[in-house]
Order: sequence, then C-alpha cells, then structure tokens
Amino acid sequence: MSPTHKLSAESLKGMKSARPIAMLTAYTTPIARSLEAAGVPVLLVGDTVGMVEMGFDSTRLVTLDHMRYHIGAVRRGAPETHIIGDLPYDTDRDPETALHSARLLIEAGADSVKLEGPKYEVIRHLLANGIDAVGHTGLTPQTTSNFRQVGRDAEDAARIADEAQGIAGAGAFMLVLEHIPDDLGARITQNIAIPTVGIGAGPDCDGQVLVINDLLGFGDRWPPFSRQYAYLGQTITDAARSFVTEVQDRSF
Repeated sequence: MSPTHKLSAESLKGMKSARPIAMLTAYTTPIARSLEAAGVPVLLVGDTVGMVEMGFDSTRLVTLDHMRYHIGAVRRGAPETHIIGDLPYDTDRDPETALHSARLLIEAGADSVKLEGPKYEVIRHLLANGIDAVGHTGLTPQTTSNFRQVGRDAEDAARIADEAQGIAGAGAFMLVLEHIPDDLGARITQNIAIPTVGIGAGPDCDGQVLVINDLLGFGDRWPPFSRQYAYLGQTITDAARSFVTEVQDRSF
C-alpha cells in the first residue's frame, strides 16, 4: 500500500528513535512506482546512478543534468513519496553554488537535497533559503580514493563523530552514515538529535538505505555491507537466453 501522504523533512526528523526509516535509491519511473506501492517512505535519487546505471567508474562524472533527468523520472513514478536528490560532485563547493544547484534539483521534483562532507555553511545557507538538507559522513564516495571502511582508528572515528555533530548543528534534518564500524554508528546515533540512516553502519542507526540495484541483485558483485532480496540479474539473463533460443529455433 502506498503512503497516504508525502512525508515532510520535519516528519522524517520526528521519526528519530520512534520508527525505523526505510530508504531505497531509485533512478527510473517503473522502479519508483513499485517502491511507492510497497510503501517505502523515502527515495534517494543518488549520484550512485553514475556507477550502477550509467557505467561510470566514479560518481564524480555525474552532472546536474543527469540528476535532474533521474529525479524527474522518479517523481513521475512516485508522486506521493519524499524524494531526496544528491548534489553532484563540486556543485556544492560554496553556499551560493550549492543553492543554485539545489534549486535545480527541487525544480526537477526533489523534496530535499543531500550533500557529502562537513559543509556546515552550505547546509545553513540552504536552510535559510527554504531548502531542506540531508548530510552524509563516513565514507564519502565523491572524494574517496577507495571504498574501504572508514572510522576504524580512534582519530578517524573522532573526526566522523565531530562531522556528524557539526552537520546536525548546521540544521540538516537527517544524516547518512556510510561504511563505518557498527559501534561508531551506534554512538553517533545516540549522540545527535537527528535521525541517522546507515549504509554499512550497523543495525543501531535510526534507519537503513540500500542501493536498489544491490537489493534486487543486479550484477554479480555487491558491497559487503549490502543485502540481496532477489537476484534479478540472473533472471534477466535467463529470460534473454530463452528468447534468443526461441528466435533461433523459430518457435517464437
């Protein structure tokens, strides 16, 4: 059953310690339609689209035009679901640039925007101009040189915890924690006033997010912190192979 109304940023913030938040990425209209029908309360149109749908080897190649295209597609499929749009790499480098970029994503259909790293002044500027923001710390794919877990030593854990506090203090209504030790995810969740949504950050976060391609089992390799609920990649291969066989033997 689809949600009866779209959740606001304030409603999502109020779910802290009250009801776990389930979030999935979406990039296309048919997927968004199915996720809204399933009652997924919030969809992230992530710049992961560059790697899982467009074949790029980095999220850095994703542009605002790419994001606007996919946000529009997801909005048409999920008109009653809160949609978060990712600000692509270097489109949030300063407050005014970020505001311009965020307005483009909101015009395309996003309800809020997400940005990576300790950009406290940017978050404050967005909020002052009526745009709700989601923070992201831990592993930040736009700036990492690898995808290994971060926050494993005391110094790095302290840095991430400080960033989480700063992002919450700047006015973000939610925080994504990516690929950090479970105990660090739990500690940050306990110590900040906004909901945390983990992706490889342990079960004690206020919610969890998965990349839809990982959830559906597209491809043959997935991040170690993901979980597969289906294996549609193999289903597609099998179906296409059956089609080719039937065309070749003239039974179709």
